[in-house]
Amino acid sequence: MRGQNNKRPNVVITGQGVVSVLGNAIPEFWHSLIEGRSGIGPITAFDASGLPCRIAGEVRDFNPSAYMEVKEARRMPRSSQMALAAALQAVRDAGLPDTMPEPERAGVIFGTAMGGVDFVDDGITALRARGYKAISPFTAGGAIPNFPAFVVSKQFQCLGPNNTTTTACAAGTQAVGEGAELIRRGAADLVLVGGTEAFIRDFGIGGFSAMRALPTSYNDNPEKASRPFDAKREGFILSEGAAALVLESEEHARARGARVLARLVGQASSSDGYHVAAPDPDNRGKTRAMRWALEDAGLQPADIDYINAHGTSTEQNDLSETQAIKTLFGEHAYKVAISSTKSMMGHAMGASGALETIISVLAIQHNVIPPTINYENPDPECDLDYTPNQPRKLAVKTALSNSFGLGGQNAVVIVQAYE
Repeated sequence: MRGQNNKRPNVVITGQGVVSVLGNAIPEFWHSLIEGRSGIGPITAFDASGLPCRIAGEVRDFNPSAYMEVKEARRMPRSSQMALAAALQAVRDAGLPDTMPEPERAGVIFGTAMGGVDFVDDGITALRARGYKAISPFTAGGAIPNFPAFVVSKQFQCLGPNNTTTTACAAGTQAVGEGAELIRRGAADLVLVGGTEAFIRDFGIGGFSAMRALPTSYNDNPEKASRPFDAKREGFILSEGAAALVLESEEHARARGARVLARLVGQASSSDGYHVAAPDPDNRGKTRAMRWALEDAGLQPADIDYINAHGTSTEQNDLSETQAIKTLFGEHAYKVAISSTKSMMGHAMGASGALETIISVLAIQHNVIPPTINYENPDPECDLDYTPNQPRKLAVKTALSNSFGLGGQNAVVIVQAYE
């Protein structure tokens, strides 16, 4: 039986940090969102001239040495560098020391779709060009998907439960939800959660191009390329970044006098069990995940003020998500404010859900819905309120954030104002 158990600890969010195409600090990130600024541009990480899609969301101004020693940074893949940077921001935002006061009561759960894929790519290139002795001794260790969680746990001496979610585009959201469950069941008092991704490589863009998942008509106008729910959407924009949140039991946060940003009241995950890329035509997996998250929070659809949509800008996903919201929310589907912030950020895969959880918290704190930019040509089949092109002032008490990944992996979290 799903639903709230009054005896389980309440979970609160006390710290947040970001590394993103829209800024590498929370204030800058939020300002970019409400300004409707796009972080999409021409690819500079490699020569993309031979590819049909030559644009992406690159984090261009990230300096790892601002967060760690240069020698240490060189031993980490980019995804782990960004994860550690976001976690350092979140821990400081929460007013915590760099070493956890009760290490065995502190855990880490981080999500990623690909992990240290840059180390894999560089290692293969070195091997085939110059032999195995040219491979860095840090390649194999740094390439494993759980390396970001290791780096974060080591940095802060979080010696309790440690896990990595690798559920594709749902990984960041699922990491947040699973971190809350650790606290609810009494396995930890504090959990650092988040997601990270750095997959802007030629074979990544090439592979998704082969799937016909990326747009090809916007190479000369990249800021217009990500257009969720718009009738002229062509595909998602691959992006990168990281986000981290500090979750605590309410009792633990209050005992140390922490500032509470929001409550995390509901979470759920589900599987389509249908296809690796195409959504279930009946949208049952998405609908189940949202329904279970509402049940977990003890809420009704009418209690949701804002939905941060998965909204990837692909034809099938945007339609599927719209239909799932209609199925579950009924008439309230036409009243609830929805937006896809991927219209500005692109799709950072395993980092997206953690970034979007933070956006949901910021919407609650500021009572502003960030827009879906590039919504210019209404799709008659996507006919909900997607907050087109301009932010909206709105009292937001409760927000729901969706993530739906390759492999039919679905994850949902619900955050609520702290009173």
